[in-house]
Amino acid sequence: MLTDRAVRAIQPAARPFKITDSQGLYLLVTKSGAKCWRYDYRFLDKRKTLAIGTYPDVSLRQAREARDEAKRKLRNGIDPGLKHMPGDNETFQAIALEWHSKNADTWKQTTATQIKKRLERHIFPWIGNYQINEIKAPLLLSVLRRIEAGGSAYLANNMRSTCGRIFRYGVACGYCDRDPSGDLKGALSPAAGNHFASITNPRELGQLLRDLDNYQGTFIVRQALRFAPYVFVRPGELRNAEWLETDAPAKEWRIPSRKMKKKRPHIVPLSVQAISIIDEVRPLTGDSRYLFPNIRNINVPFNNTTFNSALRRMGYTADQLTGHGFRSTASTLLHEQGWGSDIIERQLSHLEGNKVKAAYNYAEHLPERRKMMQAWADYLDGLKAGADVVNFRVK
Repeated sequence: MLTDRAVRAIQPAARPFKITDSQGLYLLVTKSGAKCWRYDYRFLDKRKTLAIGTYPDVSLRQAREARDEAKRKLRNGIDPGLKHMPGDNETFQAIALEWHSKNADTWKQTTATQIKKRLERHIFPWIGNYQINEIKAPLLLSVLRRIEAGGSAYLANNMRSTCGRIFRYGVACGYCDRDPSGDLKGALSPAAGNHFASITNPRELGQLLRDLDNYQGTFIVRQALRFAPYVFVRPGELRNAEWLETDAPAKEWRIPSRKMKKKRPHIVPLSVQAISIIDEVRPLTGDSRYLFPNIRNINVPFNNTTFNSALRRMGYTADQLTGHGFRSTASTLLHEQGWGSDIIERQLSHLEGNKVKAAYNYAEHLPERRKMMQAWADYLDGLKAGADVVNFRVK
């Protein structure tokens, strides 16, 4: 390590040279005799150098303090070489939040919350403190590739699109000159065509069902996960399921139109297996409004990220399976088994071409749907048990 006396005694040479101090800090001595403090570091997998100042204007002690401050910023996900520090009103994070605020009222609440959380988790820690006009395509790509490396090409492409919308808002408002996300086309792995990843291989599906039975999280979440494949409704419809909507003797769950994506009521015939799961959870949550309430507050449903978080903890990546993917699984395999497309599509609550007709026909094909849902549940149980039922066809 250097001492103040040693720094004073250093003389220039025919070529510039470095003298190392410690932890990345060193002194660059130029041919003219200037003694420049430098600190080498890595940020977003790129080697960078911070120019701290020249000696004796910046002493050895001050240079080490600047190095230590730079290290603290790095631990907090901030590039110490930023020209502008956090708090400036034209950082990417400030503009992104302004954009979000301007548009949130036009989105569903769940969409607005999801966009903000994704930015906070995947984008802000890395470039949130950069001035928006300083962010170029290579820096944005390095952030998106971190997401891609985490196993989700879809999310990486989704966040590229979101960042693009923020940059274009910045251009319109005069915060930046251009949108660098447009330069990244082809730089990321393409997202899967089906955004809701699913498992349709029967053997893999059998393993998934066993994994759901063995989920080590809370009892309520495990029961909700086990329930999902039998009913294959949208995740939001499942998490908001209420006891008053279910009728065990009638073996059905009637979801009101206000909860449905297409704003029309929907009937879910309940198999013996689905009713068994409901009966198992009733002693714990029967006094609550919801079948599967939040463990911390039984008067609200569990969090909308709970399903996917549980799947990730079980080892299923976003490109393998999402909570929404149970619908794709059922649709694919039921079609392969020979069930009528009209019956399947009605059970999936997909909108007909004639919206007026669709609004009044939510009970259409109900006897066939009851038969299909019980056969589907029996098929799933066979897969879970390891039985060779992959060639099952409806008669």
